[in-house]
Amino acid sequence: AWELRPQLQSIADPEVYIDALEAWKVTTGSRNGPLIAVIDSGADYRHPDLQANIAVNEGEIPGDGIDNDGNGVVDDYYGFNAFEVTGDPMDGMGHGTHVTGTIAAVGNNDEGMVGVNWQARVLPVKIFHDRGLTTTDAILRGLQYAKDRGATITSNSWGGPSFSQAIHDAFQDFPALHIA
Repeated sequence: AWELRPQLQSIADPEVYIDALEAWKVTTGSRNGPLIAVIDSGADYRHPDLQANIAVNEGEIPGDGIDNDGNGVVDDYYGFNAFEVTGDPMDGMGHGTHVTGTIAAVGNNDEGMVGVNWQARVLPVKIFHDRGLTTTDAILRGLQYAKDRGATITSNSWGGPSFSQAIHDAFQDFPALHIA
């Protein structure tokens, strides 16, 4: 089974230091920038540090029970749950929310944290159920959804027990910058 395997490094490690304070003098990101798919355990799209940076699907009317944009997913306003094949990517375990916050928690808003990008367009794609396991099929559905929505960057903080040709081929077929 595929599972979440967070790889933690110390922020004191010079290999992971990104000099964010200097970078923020140049830019804090943009809500008109690239679409970043966080392919993980979902995201708490209602979190006050994330709400403004979730790339909503303007083709959907949230909560009406209809696939307004005709993409095969009902009410995928905030993203996609590829594990349960629904339009609700709410994170039930926290890992994807943490990753999303690291990438794009709004800065300078008197809330709890700040992401590398204070402004961004993040697409939550939930490929794990709330106990942290997934299937190859869910991963493939998640990658296809992110591709179809036009993501140009993906974050993939997960791993599996062995090589999967199908997952490899899905990444190869998806012209984006994949961070794994």
